[in-house]
Amino acid sequence: MGDPRTDGTAPADEHYFTADPTAPFTRQPVEVEVWGRDLRLVTGSGVFARGRLDVGTAVLFRETDPPQDVRRVLDLGCGYGVIGLAVAASVEGVEVTAVDVNERALLLARENAAALGLEARFTARTPDAVDPDAEFDEIWSNPPIRIGKAALHELLLTWLPRLAPGGRAVLVVGRNLGADSLQRWLGEQGWPTTRLASAKGFRVLEVRRGDATG
Repeated sequence: MGDPRTDGTAPADEHYFTADPTAPFTRQPVEVEVWGRDLRLVTGSGVFARGRLDVGTAVLFRETDPPQDVRRVLDLGCGYGVIGLAVAASVEGVEVTAVDVNERALLLARENAAALGLEARFTARTPDAVDPDAEFDEIWSNPPIRIGKAALHELLLTWLPRLAPGGRAVLVVGRNLGADSLQRWLGEQGWPTTRLASAKGFRVLEVRRGDATG
């Protein structure tokens, strides 16, 4: 998920997108209201947005409705799982795959899914553990902008082609972190991208399959 913060207890060069954080692991509960549902979740040190719902993700939820008529959804850069779990809780029968490089985030996402009774339809795993042939009706993400432009572009060009025909991705990106240039770049790569909303310094972008998928 797309914020630069660490938790203070981690080394200065260690970020939420570190695969195996060294910060002492302490859990912290958080309760969020998403699409009219109250979700009680657990966050933790060394994981993005400990103890809170970050502003970007809050904007994403407030400016969108839950997916409709979808069976397979990808939560890209899932952190403790809030986006994917909100989708699973709101959409009957949907199967959510949540991916992150941070093993601690994946542990928390799995624990949260179990606590919500959603573990049968929510799977959290590292990118390499996802079936390479899997396709998704939609991708939802607060992407990790701070990994750098080149790495972000590679990430998106790796996962956007997993969209099924007619599929879309919904992204929230900070305006000051390059949301508008990212929108242009995606269009140039053959991924038509429109702005669904703008609030509190964030853009909500919708990416559709285009010529890039061939």
